[in-house]
Amino acid sequence: MKKLKWLFLSFVFILMLGLIGYAVILFGGGLIVDEEDMVLDATTTIETNDGTVIGKLYDENRIPITLERIPEHVQEAFIAVEDRRFYDHAGVDFISVVRAVFRDIVAMAKVEGASTITQQLAKNLFLTNDKTWLRKTKEVMAAIHLERHLSKNEILELYLNEIYFGEGVYGVEAASLKFFNKSADALTLSEGALLAGLAKAPNGYSPINHPEKAMNRRDVVLHALEDTDAISTEERLEAQGKTLSLDVQEYEPKPWAASYIDLVLKEAQDKYDLSADEIRRGGYQVFVNINPNIQQIAYENFQDDHYFPGNTERVEGAFIMMEQDSGKIAAAVGGRDYRLGDLNRVTVKRQPGSTMKPLAVYGPAMMQEAYQPYTLIPDQKTEIDGYTATNYDDEYAGMVSVYEALVKSKNAPAVWLLNEIGIPYAKDYLNQLNIPVQDEGLAIALGGLSEGVTPLQMAESYRAFASGGNVVDALAIEQIANREGEVIYEAETKTAEVFSPQVAWNMTSILSRAVTEGTGSAGSYPKALAGKTGSTQHPYVEDAVKDAWFAGFTPEYVSAAWMGYDTSDENHYLTAGSEMPTKLTKDIFSEIDKQESLAASFEKPDNVAALPEPIQLPGDISLHGDYSFGGFSLFNGKLEWTPPDDERIVYHVYQEKEGIDERIGKVEGDNEYTVNRIPFFGSSRYYVVPYDPLTKTEGQKSNTVELSM
Repeated sequence: MKKLKWLFLSFVFILMLGLIGYAVILFGGGLIVDEEDMVLDATTTIETNDGTVIGKLYDENRIPITLERIPEHVQEAFIAVEDRRFYDHAGVDFISVVRAVFRDIVAMAKVEGASTITQQLAKNLFLTNDKTWLRKTKEVMAAIHLERHLSKNEILELYLNEIYFGEGVYGVEAASLKFFNKSADALTLSEGALLAGLAKAPNGYSPINHPEKAMNRRDVVLHALEDTDAISTEERLEAQGKTLSLDVQEYEPKPWAASYIDLVLKEAQDKYDLSADEIRRGGYQVFVNINPNIQQIAYENFQDDHYFPGNTERVEGAFIMMEQDSGKIAAAVGGRDYRLGDLNRVTVKRQPGSTMKPLAVYGPAMMQEAYQPYTLIPDQKTEIDGYTATNYDDEYAGMVSVYEALVKSKNAPAVWLLNEIGIPYAKDYLNQLNIPVQDEGLAIALGGLSEGVTPLQMAESYRAFASGGNVVDALAIEQIANREGEVIYEAETKTAEVFSPQVAWNMTSILSRAVTEGTGSAGSYPKALAGKTGSTQHPYVEDAVKDAWFAGFTPEYVSAAWMGYDTSDENHYLTAGSEMPTKLTKDIFSEIDKQESLAASFEKPDNVAALPEPIQLPGDISLHGDYSFGGFSLFNGKLEWTPPDDERIVYHVYQEKEGIDERIGKVEGDNEYTVNRIPFFGSSRYYVVPYDPLTKTEGQKSNTVELSM
């Protein structure tokens, strides 16, 4: 009895142990399966609005496809060669397991797998590739779990999308596009069999590297299809007679688009909370506003060393261009030899130099009635609260118009004017332009900032002058669709008025003159262009340049260009200044003009007054005097002088008298004056002085003539 008792207890123990083991295998898969891993990584495409792919981002190059779109013969090919009893087992094919165990025992090692499609999927999703009994047990547990929670079609769809086909592609859709340049729904019997054959050893049976092995493996699959009655002998023979007929597609990354793609990633993070990792794995379609032609023009010009003069190699640069009317970013170049993930200098802050003058000083000042384009302001060496401002050429006119001060980029008037309008007032406008500034000193007028400004910010800000005073966020992304094709994010354009339309037009007129006659005159572009240069002094090398800028706009586009070194020290400095980004920008616009014919001039809006061109007063006037007879007086004096080049010039006629000279007349648009009632006895002396009605200032007086009998 005692022996029977122990036998019974042993039996119960073994039975309980078996039941526990069975329960663990049956229900323990839930501890292995992670549902997040069942959401397969998918390739994200960066596309233009017409669907042209300019970039692909992925950890695994996969394009998901539904089972309904995969031809039945393709599904049958994978089942025939990988798991013939797929629709009959519950995740594990025990016949295959017994066979594999027998061979492992004979070999005294784990040498053969018996994995079903479900097991392969479980291994690929949740486990490693090592051949151990523990891993195999986990694989079985996970496979059973999948079978209990997913339908056969769901498992097969997941498998066909997950599997690796070599050449860096995952899933049957990406493989079909890679090897045959067609979607999986168009695969022929021969092509589908070839892909099914790759599942066992994608590198060993690669149709690119081992075409004979690939063809033999394809034929094995075709025989398997025939054996399972999926195809007839005639169909098998016909398919075997086909060549591989590859149409291999090699995806070539576009280096000219790399900067733009990184800008897209940053915008996706900042605006839509999509991390770069999520973008790479999420299978999104990101439609962007890039103009590929402009992007390539800018990129190619950045490869030209002559635009980037420095004492050593690797002068860097950044360029951005946005559409004036919409704010869409047409092009962005973040460096000269840019690769994905590099430092994108389009979004790196640099000292802006004089490009800040229109934004921080003259734009805000002209919003006040007291400071208009032809208002005179002091042009003299200035010291205010311990801050000294000098012109770059150390020359001063005494008084100068706002117009001329900006065209010639004079420093002293800008600092004086900032002090007059007030730093808080100026900073308020900078905040509206999305350039928050923490600094409190007058150096703001000259771009002396603790943090600086990015080229992207610069382009956004100058767009206000080009678009009637309105500012808008620059947009790289138009919309984002998820892997199901549903649009989940769409760009919204938000516009805010910063400057009045009149101030914007006045600034456009002034900056147009700056490009032809002022500091922005370097290079050549014959059509409408307005802009401002900027440069900063090198902190260690005398008379050398650290940062060089040009911000400009046409009726169609707004741009900003920066160049300099990433690190400026005694051994890294520019050997030329802002003329180089100016030339670069003009050359880019010239090439764009060849493709789309840009506007020849800016069109004045109906709601603003035209800004007159500056008047250039003559510096050397030759005055002559004579007599004439008749009129109310018997004798009259006639004064004649050098004819004016500008009919708007007014001439003040003066008669010299003791104590103070008397202005006796005014002539506009002519070069003669009649002096009535010349005294018969004695003489009188006269001269003329040119007068600018815009600035309300007189110029250099003429010689003096004497009229006497």
